[in-house]
Amino acid sequence: MGYGFAEPWGLNDLAFRVRYPLCLPSGIARRTVLQIPSYLKIMSSLILPSRRRFLQGGLAGAAGLAFSSQMWARTIGANDDIRLGFIGLGKGGSGRGAGHVGDFGKKKGCRVAAICDADTAVLDAMKKKLDGQAVEYYQDYRKLLENKDIDAVIIATPNHTHTFLAIAAMQAGKHVFVEKPVSHNMWEGRKLVEHAAKHPELIVQHGMQRRSDDAWLKIQEFIKTGAIGKAVVSRGFCYKKREDIGKIASAGPAPATVDYNLWCGPREMAPVQRKSFHYDWHWQWPYGNGDIGNQGPHQLDVARWLVGDPMACPENVLSIGGRFGYDDDATTANTQIAFYDFKPVPVIFEVRGLPEKDMNFRGRLSNYKGIGVGNVIECEGGWVAEGKAYDKDGKEVAKFEKNEGAKHQDRFLASIRSGKQEITHNALTGHLSAALAHMANHSYRTGAATTIDAIKAKIGHNALFTETFDRMITHLTDNKIELASIKPVLGAALTFDPVKEVYTGENAEAANQINRDSYREGFTIPNA
Repeated sequence: MGYGFAEPWGLNDLAFRVRYPLCLPSGIARRTVLQIPSYLKIMSSLILPSRRRFLQGGLAGAAGLAFSSQMWARTIGANDDIRLGFIGLGKGGSGRGAGHVGDFGKKKGCRVAAICDADTAVLDAMKKKLDGQAVEYYQDYRKLLENKDIDAVIIATPNHTHTFLAIAAMQAGKHVFVEKPVSHNMWEGRKLVEHAAKHPELIVQHGMQRRSDDAWLKIQEFIKTGAIGKAVVSRGFCYKKREDIGKIASAGPAPATVDYNLWCGPREMAPVQRKSFHYDWHWQWPYGNGDIGNQGPHQLDVARWLVGDPMACPENVLSIGGRFGYDDDATTANTQIAFYDFKPVPVIFEVRGLPEKDMNFRGRLSNYKGIGVGNVIECEGGWVAEGKAYDKDGKEVAKFEKNEGAKHQDRFLASIRSGKQEITHNALTGHLSAALAHMANHSYRTGAATTIDAIKAKIGHNALFTETFDRMITHLTDNKIELASIKPVLGAALTFDPVKEVYTGENAEAANQINRDSYREGFTIPNA
């Protein structure tokens, strides 16, 4: 089955091998590789049937884990339950992690065996929900990972600890299900891929459940038929109303129930500059990635999937945006657009945190071709908006039944039992889609506030992005924001080396520095 467009880079075979020497094995035709998920070849080492889980050590010193380098994890028999440990529950014990506890708890062939959260108040709330169940509770993730009876961990902590904990779990011999984004920056995302390759006996799956919705495969096949012409642009949308998070006079301590050392992990233990400790970290750079890195990876993943599931990031990115409509303690953008120069079909992503109009957060959401949160791929003779295809006159011409990846968790459990990593669900897929969010933020954070007219002049040669920017400005006007009083951030036009995964050229030094973050002693990420 094909997976998109046969020639997404427009390179001949020789040029492709020169440009991506680490990605394409010699003697394999470029067209052949691109007819299946293109990273199939470089990740083939992950498809091994071994059930052995041999600990490699290495992380013990960095993370304070007391694992023996020759410790064996529990062997799962054909009729044994897979014992699951959950790290991170979310605000009030009712966030995404808590949702996983409930969902996995309903699956046959697995057990909720252990739960960990740095906040004892959150743990107490979960204990009440699971009253009477034989579950072990931990405040310290290291204690959970020392439990030899745990087969797999589900990680739904704040973004800045996703990769760190996933690697720690692999080093402890555990299978890993890590929520999106799988990384807080691109550099550590690549480390996740490297560690997954080093542990082919372990399953590493990301939390982007749309990968488990086969409707997107059918949509790709439909587009390839040319029924509505050639693809022009792949769009993703995150139109979600986000009210301000408030503003406090001065930073203070974390809640007394939180082990702040463990919560911060790699980041410095800085005073807390937000009213709500939980969840609002999403909108502060040390811990979160804004909505383009929160909701965004779901739709960015589909957007790049629809342009051939390329094995590398694009060579150019540009992002524009700002935080408009209110003044609060958040630092990420609440309105943002990004252009990814995939060839021949680019990807454009949009974030809108404000309502449709009048700053009415009880009112309606914005939408594009009927989509508020989702994907649209536009073609020369029509478009596909989520599960429906239309011709250029807006007449529905095809429909695709979607299930939003209802079997995503089942696939994780099935992969553990079979010992076979699904190519579409592996660490590399998670890394590349998260990386797109990071690239947009790197452009935004290395840019500068400027006038609307100056931005239009800068992007005027790009009709698709200009149209997107014009709609963004109209959206701000609809929310009664005085355009004369604002200066959106025009992000740096960054050039990227997709093989080395570093920025080159102008603004590269600043962008590469942001991409590496900083890691506190005791919470560093080791080489694979």
